Amino acid sequence: MHLSDLQAFLSELSENNHRAWMAMNKPRYDILRNEFLELTGALINSLQRTDPAIANTNPAKALFRINRDVRFSKDKSPYKTIFSASIVPDGRKKPSEGGGPAYYFQFDAQGVLLFAVGEYLPPPHRLRQIRDQLISDGNGFLDAINQDPFRSNFPAILSEGRLVKVPRAYPAEHPMGEWLKYKSFIAVNEISYLGMSASEVKNQLLMAFESAKPLIYWLRTSHHIAVNAYPE
Repeated sequence: MHLSDLQAFLSELSENNHRAWMAMNKPRYDILRNEFLELTGALINSLQRTDPAIANTNPAKALFRINRDVRFSKDKSPYKTIFSASIVPDGRKKPSEGGGPAYYFQFDAQGVLLFAVGEYLPPPHRLRQIRDQLISDGNGFLDAINQDPFRSNFPAILSEGRLVKVPRAYPAEHPMGEWLKYKSFIAVNEISYLGMSASEVKNQLLMAFESAKPLIYWLRTSHHIAVNAYPE
């Protein structure tokens, strides 16, 4: 993947976010999208060796469209200025569907590579499943997020929108009380991809995602994923 070309394209798109510019630069976009698709496919092929649940994931379904949904937005810019993908067992699902934990990554116009694992603002029924799992297997969750490789790649769990109090359905003094306040269970990190090669980016993402598999498996347990989705 030609990352310098990608950054240049996204930067120019940020300054010319309209359909006429995209039409003129469609050949550039098509080349970059195919390269991004290849990177996503290579990641899936590597990750599936220890996570067979994603073995049949179609890379094309993992990619998010560059077109923005502007129906309910004041910003009518027609295109996103990122390339992004979300790897989950059944292809990309909307958060509102509670599709379970994902391996997510994106490149932006400023040269930042963001990568994340887990579930961002899951819907109420899914959030209840995760919180119930915190009650029944809190130690498993803590073991997953406190391993050194995970901490090195993901310094913290995103606390956006965290509640002030433990939800009423759960004991206020429970040892996992602070975690029961969370609305998202997703770990995020950002690095600059400027000057990196495609193979370096792939290796960085693979290392980070491999370190997060204990958290992925723990979240899937709360989601009642089939037993054969886990490595022995």
